[in-house]
Amino acid sequence: MSEQKVHVSEEKKKIVGNLTDLIKNKRTILIASIKNIPASQFQKIVKKLKGSAIVKIPKKNLIFRAIDNSENETIKKLKEKIKNSVAILFSDIDSFELAAELIQNKSPVKAKPGQEAPEEIIVSAGPTDLMPGPAISELGALGIQVQIDKGKITIREPKVITKKGEKISVAAADIMNKLNIKPFSIGFTPLAAFDTKEGKLYLDIKIDREKTLEELKTAFGRALPFAVEIGYMCKDTIKFLIRKAGREQKVLEKFAESPGEANVSEPEASENNIPQENSQEENK
Repeated sequence: MSEQKVHVSEEKKKIVGNLTDLIKNKRTILIASIKNIPASQFQKIVKKLKGSAIVKIPKKNLIFRAIDNSENETIKKLKEKIKNSVAILFSDIDSFELAAELIQNKSPVKAKPGQEAPEEIIVSAGPTDLMPGPAISELGALGIQVQIDKGKITIREPKVITKKGEKISVAAADIMNKLNIKPFSIGFTPLAAFDTKEGKLYLDIKIDREKTLEELKTAFGRALPFAVEIGYMCKDTIKFLIRKAGREQKVLEKFAESPGEANVSEPEASENNIPQENSQEENK
């Protein structure tokens, strides 16, 4: 009994061939989640990425076949991240540079009841555009203290209305919408990437610019005093080293004796000592 051959259409062959060429010729192959992104938002992001990356949404079996055709054993591990609602991006820029661009292109969106809070959601203190009325009771129901100022509601002090990981209640979602609080963001979420130039695979990409900048500032703040202490000279330490040298010079000047003073003190000391020694000998 002869084996039945699986028919592959010319269109699918063309798609696989194109994907294979991109995998072989582009520096970065990045997998990104596009879950819950409206079509209009998706098109906007693709338009913004024009010139930076080529975006494809092929069927899983076709991208799997293209990855296998690339004959690169390392890149095959990307299959673990290729599930439903993902896009494949091909680019000539660095993996993390592309991932950072995707994060930057995310848009804030309002919360819906039942969604899980990504972080602690806080209603900040300060004036609002809400008029006195039912909103006072709605805010009070969430433990938010208010007062009326110039005909509008003012939040007296900050209040956590949903903790990280908790489901957002109907009341909390309604207040967030009224206060224009948008705790979620829509856009491409980088999941994994392969750098063909470096031959490196990144299976867990996390981009947090604000946190990274804070860490760099902290590291610099610790490194600078240490560099000054050990006398490491560079453009960042030179002014501190000069000041340090000036301070140390003043300290040394206080303890050091000038040449003139040294010449006077030495004879005085010797004259004072010699008679004492002679008188001791005479007494003997």
